[in-house]
Amino acid sequence: MTNRSIISTESAPAAIGPYSQAVRTGNTVYCSGQIPLNPASMKVEAEDFAGQAEQVFKNLKAVAEAAGGSCADFVKLNIYLTDLGNFAAVNEVMQRYFSAPFPARAAIGVAALPLGVMVEVEGVLVLSGAYSY
Repeated sequence: MTNRSIISTESAPAAIGPYSQAVRTGNTVYCSGQIPLNPASMKVEAEDFAGQAEQVFKNLKAVAEAAGGSCADFVKLNIYLTDLGNFAAVNEVMQRYFSAPFPARAAIGVAALPLGVMVEVEGVLVLSGAYSY
């Protein structure tokens, strides 16, 4: 059994199922997929794709910060899109949160996402420095 700690913050939406916002083991943090829920209302407030993507990256940033990191610590992202026609738009929003060198990434077209949203993003961070349990 590996040592692990659960990452949780009120600055990102609470889990809507049996999962944690993120799990840290050593210096690696595995972030669950974020959808565009406003953490205060737990509702999807943005109807357009750009607004939904913005909320998703805000949520992901909040989880990274709760883990002791930042967007600069992400090494891998998986982006799920219900319409790959939004590829350029997600790139534009992502560049407000990430700068070079960018994390490795996949953009995956899917038929549907929870609550009928248009985008979900999950990721892996690697934090520098020592960590003790």
